[in-house]
Amino acid sequence: MADSNYRTETDPMGEVLVPIHALYGAQTQRAVNNFTLSGITMAPVFIRALALIKGACAHSNAELGLLPAAVAQAISLAADEISLGRYQPQFPVAVFQTGSGTSSNMNLNEVIATLASRQLGTAVSPNDQVNMSQSSNDVIPSAIHLSAALVLTEQLLPALDHLIAVIAQKANQLTEVVKTGRTHLMDAMPLTFGQELGGWQAQLQQARQRLTALQPHLQQLALGGTAVGTGINAPAGFGQRACNQLARKTGLALTLTDNYFAAISAQDTALELSGQLKTLAVVLIKISNDLRWSNSGPLAGLGEIQLPALQPGSSMMPGKVNPVIPEAVAMAATQVIGNDTCVTLAAQSGNFQLNVMLPLIAHNLLQSLELLSNSARSLADKAIAGMTINQHRIEQTLARNPVLITALNQLLGYDQGAAIAKQAYAENRTVLDVAIEMTDIDPQRLAKLLDPHGLV
Repeated sequence: MADSNYRTETDPMGEVLVPIHALYGAQTQRAVNNFTLSGITMAPVFIRALALIKGACAHSNAELGLLPAAVAQAISLAADEISLGRYQPQFPVAVFQTGSGTSSNMNLNEVIATLASRQLGTAVSPNDQVNMSQSSNDVIPSAIHLSAALVLTEQLLPALDHLIAVIAQKANQLTEVVKTGRTHLMDAMPLTFGQELGGWQAQLQQARQRLTALQPHLQQLALGGTAVGTGINAPAGFGQRACNQLARKTGLALTLTDNYFAAISAQDTALELSGQLKTLAVVLIKISNDLRWSNSGPLAGLGEIQLPALQPGSSMMPGKVNPVIPEAVAMAATQVIGNDTCVTLAAQSGNFQLNVMLPLIAHNLLQSLELLSNSARSLADKAIAGMTINQHRIEQTLARNPVLITALNQLLGYDQGAAIAKQAYAENRTVLDVAIEMTDIDPQRLAKLLDPHGLV
């Protein structure tokens, strides 16, 4: 007895049952049936990029006289709707699928064909028309580049700019606040809070510069290379036309790859981007840990700053508040570091003319971009912007820092300075008081030389 919840679809392998309301067809359903390892599906931005590519390819095929204008228009309209996220549940294919991403490519082809057929009132072929002049082997690498370029441009770089601006503003407010420096987590020579935050700002600016430097590589697409890079079944000029169309649609400076064989068989640019995302992740962990240490206490820790209190910190200890945002950011950044290892291993799977871990690379790369984008904004808005300084605690510890004796090295020499510092520490006195007793230098001159504000 037939199940009314399903319909029968056919492909070259025979018949398969597909949910009655699904817009996809047999090949997508086979992928759903076969790839049940995780339930993790491709990122929405990847589907968006793939849809944009399908629309651009339809236009290019029409311009070259290969596809009727009405069919190309119907395909393009369907692709546009998909790129806006209107049919996201129709893309159920898991990340852990065939390594070329063919199942995701056919998922798009089938959904677009269904939508285009409804518009035209006649059948549109997912393979012969939606996939015309294309192969999964050039489309999926192009979608990896395009989706990553979109997230980098639209999300991560603006988020970094925002974090840099918030840190710069806070640093400007704290240019006169002197604090104890620390090396090896031990007291060191003083610096200002503005200088410390300026270091964070410079790290982020350098990370941003590294990311923008690779954009020209990331914005190269493999369209027109088809199955192995020879361009079989793609007419001359097709790839360039498709790139031009996508550039107009996205506003990105997209170009055609200068070597199809490298673009299809390898994922060097994705690996380069992943590596720079790992570097940025390390920067965010450094900033988060500095915030956590400075915020520690409030009584038994450093207690130099106070981060915004966002939620109770313990299910048992009343009144406890934890630095939850830096902790969350550190975890997200650690995930990015793990993702980079995954991308590194996946990028090694470029066997002969095709990398066979493309969906995995896409998943990890896009997750890293999203995590870092959200982390940068969260750190800016929920931690650094509302950070306050514990001026009394800072001045109290600064005045008793024995390492200030370093300022007298040229007058006293290292050994006598060490003796003064040790005695000051042992007797819990200021280094100024001990230096007055142990040297014949004028006390006023000593006070000026040992003033932390003059040492920064």
